[in-house]
Amino acid sequence: MIWADDIEDRTEHNRTFRTVLWTGAHSQLTVMSIEPGSDVGLEVHPDTDQFFRIEEGQARVQSGPSKDDLREVTDVKEDWAFIIPAGTWHNVINTGNKPLKLYSVYSPANHAPGTVHATKADAMRAEVTR
Repeated sequence: MIWADDIEDRTEHNRTFRTVLWTGAHSQLTVMSIEPGSDVGLEVHPDTDQFFRIEEGQARVQSGPSKDDLREVTDVKEDWAFIIPAGTWHNVINTGNKPLKLYSVYSPANHAPGTVHATKADAMRAEVTR
């Protein structure tokens, strides 16, 4: 079954930390809203590539080969996209004064279909129980 919608509108109007919009056999689409000064959280996906596109706001992307070696730092903003290869430690930090609105495509899927994490705390609790 295909997914078709206005991704810009869905992303900009999303008020949850993370909502899975679609999950397929080889990829997954999520929207995220990160509060000012907050972040996605330092993480690594050993077997999953991740594509991000920012619809609103600005952020700093940190990435590297280990959680203690985030040697790549890139500032990104509205209309920018970036890709985190599988096995790369990374974090996305909202450096602006309004919520950071972005969507992300995981390949393969990383969350259960239909997942909604209203807050970052909800997402962190879900990771612990995974």
